Amino acid sequence: MTHKLLIVGLGATCLLLAEEPPRQKVQISKTERIPFQAGGVLRMKNSIGELTVEGWDRTDVELTTVKSTKVDYPSQEHEKAVQELDRIHITAQRNGEELVITSDFPGGRILPRFLGGPNGFDLDYRIKVPANTRLVADHDVGEVHVDNLTNDIQIALHEGEITLHLPQEGQYTTNAKSKFGSVFSDYPGLEKRRFWLVGHRIEHQQPQTAHRLNLRVGYGDIIILKTRIPKMPVPVPAAGSVKQSGA
Repeated sequence: MTHKLLIVGLGATCLLLAEEPPRQKVQISKTERIPFQAGGVLRMKNSIGELTVEGWDRTDVELTTVKSTKVDYPSQEHEKAVQELDRIHITAQRNGEELVITSDFPGGRILPRFLGGPNGFDLDYRIKVPANTRLVADHDVGEVHVDNLTNDIQIALHEGEITLHLPQEGQYTTNAKSKFGSVFSDYPGLEKRRFWLVGHRIEHQQPQTAHRLNLRVGYGDIIILKTRIPKMPVPVPAAGSVKQSGA
């Protein structure tokens, strides 16, 4: 009798699990195009999560933001999750030569710092700008990736990782510092470490015409890589086009 009750109980549990609606994360994405000018300044204020800035050959800016929940929700609670994500506001405003992208979200940045990341949501910025845009970013917890920019770059990151992919032939005056982490650079520079091997810094001075890299991380690493362009292969002469000596 006990075995029969156990089988019936397991069957009922499986039936309830089978009837439970599937859970999934809720995501809201938005893409907008913003008029800009070559050589302008992109300024990130109060950003958090993952920030990717890529240089391209257009003169406008493409801003894509993706807001998503950290946990899975059943379908009947998706509307509630959407309302929570709508409390995250990201605005873009032109101020002369500057484009300022500001993020506002529940709890500000203090709570996410102690929790090691945004509380209850993930935030992803994917931004394409003219390649000669100057970047100034004040980022909190997360990662910052920069690709193919050919102007000054200034990034302050509380916790996470900064990764730069820069033109191979570029010249940069570098001041990159991590309080608790490491700095790696493909470009030349003088390495310095603090007492007890905590913290790492790379400095390099170039002529005034060089672009400036001013990078700061509280907890995390800085990686500066050259985007190497492979050399074009030497063309091979077509068959029969090589003249014989003495002919």
